[in-house]
Amino acid sequence: MGIQLMGITHAKQKLQRSLSAKIAGVLATSNVPRGHIAVYVGEGYRKRCVIPIAYLNHPLFQGLLNRAEEEFGFDHPMGGLTIPCSEECFASLTSFLSSTS
Repeated sequence: MGIQLMGITHAKQKLQRSLSAKIAGVLATSNVPRGHIAVYVGEGYRKRCVIPIAYLNHPLFQGLLNRAEEEFGFDHPMGGLTIPCSEECFASLTSFLSSTS
C-alpha cells in the first residue's frame, strides 16, 4: 500500500510539472508587448509577427486590412488577424513603415 501511494504521488508531481511547463510555453508565445498586435502573415504556412498598433492606421497597411477582410471576413483561420500577402511583401512594408515613423 505504501509503495502504491508513493507511485501515485510521484505520478501526480510529474503531471503537475509537465502541465506547468506547457502553460509556461503557451504564455511565453502569447505575450505581446503593450502597444503592439500579433498578426499572421504568409501564403500557405503563416508566420506570426508582432507589429506596433500605429501601423494599422497607415494607408498602405489599410490596403492589406481591406484584402484580409475580403478574403477572410471576420473568421480568421489562425484565431488572430491574418494578412493575405507574402512574408517578403510584409517585411518590406513594415521596414518602410518603421523608417518613416
